[in-house]
Amino acid sequence: MSAMVATTTTKVTTKLTTKFTTLLVSLVSLLFLGGCGINNIPTYDEAVDGAWSEVQNQYKRRADLVPNLIETVKGFAAQEKDVFIEVTEARAKVSQMNVSPEMLSDPAAFELFQQNQAGLGGALSKLMLVAERYPDLKSNENFLALQNQLEGTENRIAVARGDYITAVQQYNTELRTIPGRWWRKFMYSENTAKETFAVSASETQTPTVDFNTN
Repeated sequence: MSAMVATTTTKVTTKLTTKFTTLLVSLVSLLFLGGCGINNIPTYDEAVDGAWSEVQNQYKRRADLVPNLIETVKGFAAQEKDVFIEVTEARAKVSQMNVSPEMLSDPAAFELFQQNQAGLGGALSKLMLVAERYPDLKSNENFLALQNQLEGTENRIAVARGDYITAVQQYNTELRTIPGRWWRKFMYSENTAKETFAVSASETQTPTVDFNTN
């Protein structure tokens, strides 16, 4: 009888030990995998998407200011129609773009996005320079408020772009370095490198406006 009890106890103990060992191995494996960066790629990918959303929000904020800016400037400088046309057309190009997450992995589409946004930025700079010619416009409260909003938005765009560039750099680096390269190969093969912003030559130049009239 004692032998049977001892045998039963041994079996129970063995099962408990096996379960405990399995649980321990599972926990250690999870900790090991977590420490090896198995979740880095999707985490960094989400960070890129979040940063990109903020970039879009700020660019939209800028585009939304355009109609009121044009109408305000027109009230004092209706003859500057060429500049108004340029700003309107630049805004239309931005608004008509199909901005999708896939664009971040498409060099041509991302480049077009940059060009259109740079075009609108340049056109708005010309519009603001035109205002220098009209003292009454420069002192108009509505114009000053819009000018402040535009300046604030441009600052937010710069910050949002910087955050996006940092997020993409971290994400792309993870895809190219070990162990990220291994995790991508075995678990995240659908993930590809993201495009990032580059400063074009036109963005480093101050736009000029010819105030001479015939």
